[in-house]
Amino acid sequence: MDHAQLAQLMFPHTEHDVDYYLNKYGPRDLPEGAIVTRYAPSPTGFIHMGALYASFVSRTFAKQTGGVFYLRIEDTDTKRTVDNGIQLIIDDLKKFGVVFDEGPVSQTEAVGDYGPYIQTQRKEIYDTFVKHLVAQGKAYPCFCTPEELEAIRAQQEREKEPIIGYWGKYAKYRELDPAEAARRIESGEPYVVRLKSFGDPTRKETFRDEIKGKLTVPENCLDIVIMKGDGFPTYHFAHFVDDTLMRTTHVIRGDEWIASLPIHLQLFRTFGFQPPKYAHIAPLMKTEDGSTRKLSKRKDPECAISYYFEIGMPTESILLYLATICNSDFEDWFMKNPGAKIEDFTFRFNHIGKAGAIYDLAKLYNISKGFVSRMKAQELYDRSAPFLKEYDPAFYELYSRDEAYSVAALNIDREKPKPRKDIAVYGDIKAQIWYLYDELFHSPWQDNSIIDTAILSDYFANVYDPADDSAAWMEKVKAFAPKHGYAADVKEYKKNPDQYKGHFGAICGMLRYLVTSQTNSPDLYSILHLLGGQRVLARWNAYQEWAK
Repeated sequence: MDHAQLAQLMFPHTEHDVDYYLNKYGPRDLPEGAIVTRYAPSPTGFIHMGALYASFVSRTFAKQTGGVFYLRIEDTDTKRTVDNGIQLIIDDLKKFGVVFDEGPVSQTEAVGDYGPYIQTQRKEIYDTFVKHLVAQGKAYPCFCTPEELEAIRAQQEREKEPIIGYWGKYAKYRELDPAEAARRIESGEPYVVRLKSFGDPTRKETFRDEIKGKLTVPENCLDIVIMKGDGFPTYHFAHFVDDTLMRTTHVIRGDEWIASLPIHLQLFRTFGFQPPKYAHIAPLMKTEDGSTRKLSKRKDPECAISYYFEIGMPTESILLYLATICNSDFEDWFMKNPGAKIEDFTFRFNHIGKAGAIYDLAKLYNISKGFVSRMKAQELYDRSAPFLKEYDPAFYELYSRDEAYSVAALNIDREKPKPRKDIAVYGDIKAQIWYLYDELFHSPWQDNSIIDTAILSDYFANVYDPADDSAAWMEKVKAFAPKHGYAADVKEYKKNPDQYKGHFGAICGMLRYLVTSQTNSPDLYSILHLLGGQRVLARWNAYQEWAK
């Protein structure tokens, strides 16, 4: 029996050869320089910030070159798969504007001509490629038991081998006669399929990474498993087959995969195929207790993108922050072009940092405050209402009862050249405008020394007029101030501070504390005007009762 006959015994049901699939999934008709890349998660139902960052980078480079960004589901490890995991991935990424040109739209539907895009649906394709290698004597069945593999490892450790694994003289079944292999298979003996590596452990090869630059890596000498005992390919082999047939031009992924690069390069070369370009992204980092570590799915709640849904952060804010991480010059560009879109900026691989970027939650919040400040009040209401309905239904009831009133509350100091920047997430809204709802304003004052009741009694009895516009209201406060020892002009007070208790701003401060219970707030007149005379006077009466 020869290798071709052994391959036919192992894979009797394959209908096509490798050339058939290469012709079926031919080169894409795309502009010169167009990038084809992918996001290839396992359907675990969990997307972390590092994965979102990698998918953002992949989609950005594909779209700015007129290329293709596709979704591929790597579900051959069935133990990690969760129910509805594919849909969860699609839906969560869609919330961030990460939409795929090709790939699954559900467990049973897909768009694109280079599928199937779910690996468990591609088994016949993988079988064909493994069969091709076995027929050429470049792969072989391995019957090693776990105990035998452990014995090999122990021997290598005793002999202080520089490489631990299944290779060289330790590759027990590498030269097994095809007839003997066939006999074992026919007798039902379990096996895996291994690549017959042509690598030399003493040699290194140089490779250019799109981000890292020149990399020198050792050749792979391990006879790696390319097909597991369950008949499904390993990650490495499926990666090679899928990126070949889907015509991937760039593999953009975390730099923890650099260690696997020699394996992937060897697989492409074994078949005589041109490998894609690789761009390895450094992990997101976090500073903690004076040291720096990787952002952790286990330790850091902000690592999960579900965290941002739960606090109500606009997805655009997160994407803007990821853009600043992706290319350091994006931030300056965006500050000069605040009305621009991320797509208007040209990203470059050589501007992506080689070292891990610090994931700065405070900076993200600051960026989000800037983004939210540019929203019209109605847009902010429309975006925040669904969030509040889900996460704060009691406040939502007040918020939605009079939409026009809530929009007016959000609009105080908003649609101006320098808008307020006190809301970063929708979860901040209640804390910023709660005092404008009577149901939440129950004797909230803490300090009765801020308000001089005699002064405000005089003000409300003789000065306050709810019908005044902003200018008239301010002029009346300034005219009223000297009656109680306060300067009507700040400059006058600074010129002669000993002659006054303060300036008219102190009276404004009393009014502010009265109607908000805070010493700082957005524009006071706008608050008074929105509340209206009846409610302002009601708060004045309530304060007097509280202060007794």
